[in-house]
Amino acid sequence: MAKKKQPQRKQQERVQQEQGNTLSDFLQSDVLEKLKLAKKNLQEVEREQEEERQAQALFERKQREKNKSFEELLDDYGMKGTKY
Repeated sequence: MAKKKQPQRKQQERVQQEQGNTLSDFLQSDVLEKLKLAKKNLQEVEREQEEERQAQALFERKQREKNKSFEELLDDYGMKGTKY
């Protein structure tokens, strides 16, 4: 029965070691800082691209509205205006 207890201890020790180690534990601090900076820069670029995409979509929507014919405007808005 003593043989069965030894593998369980080794497995428990290995699990504890694996849980305690993360990628940041293995990397040097300067490399970790460079990765964090690169991540921050990438997030900033993605945010700027999203804002630019939204601005472009708004501009295109306004241009389509601006270039509608009278018939298209009447179809969209109907007789909602006042009768003067």
